Amino acid sequence: MSKRTITACVLLVVLAALALGVLGCGKGTQADGTTTAPSTTQATPSTTQAEPGTTQPESTTTTSEKAPLDAITLPEDIPGYTDVDPATGLHVTGTPQEVDVTTYRLKVTGKVDKELNLTYEEILGLPKQTATPTLVCPGYFKDTAAWSGASLRTILDMAGVQPNAKSLVMSAADGYATTISLEDALLPQNFLAYELEGETLPALHGFPLRAVFPDRYGSYWVKWLTEIEVR
Repeated sequence: MSKRTITACVLLVVLAALALGVLGCGKGTQADGTTTAPSTTQATPSTTQAEPGTTQPESTTTTSEKAPLDAITLPEDIPGYTDVDPATGLHVTGTPQEVDVTTYRLKVTGKVDKELNLTYEEILGLPKQTATPTLVCPGYFKDTAAWSGASLRTILDMAGVQPNAKSLVMSAADGYATTISLEDALLPQNFLAYELEGETLPALHGFPLRAVFPDRYGSYWVKWLTEIEVR
């Protein structure tokens, strides 16, 4: 074989080796200068399934953050009495109030073993219940929505209602008050709402706290609740 032929063969071998390296089909070079052969192990799909009652993590997640409490203010345009609030589709009653949640306290007074001054955060920490009752204001409207909050009975149990107590007077920041018998108040479906449709209760509808009495007319659903006096 001539020298020219040998030279041509060598060049072909070199060019072939370079081509393999560029295409990624050859060996790889590590930082320390050593070489490793390409892996021949193929990935196998996972056959592990979530156990019943568990949820597999998703690749992306979204969170729905509630508005900061200092942003719970009255709207610029306040609907008239018994008019519909366009933001919620619910009717408006009472005299709209803005309550400073940082200084807010729910007072439980009267015929109790221990008077309470509950902060908003303390109320949020109580067991939560949710219901979708219809609020009826006879002759005016019916509103149905999902409300969530703390059991009224739980709060009264914390205060320790005395044996001779007969009723509750519930007072609001706008000066409104109503009376309900203790027997009716202690029904398990009654609670104090701090959420409407899963969001912080709007100022227009009673923030920070309003009573929810599913079996009573709307006049018992006290908004901007500040005090419960046991009599």
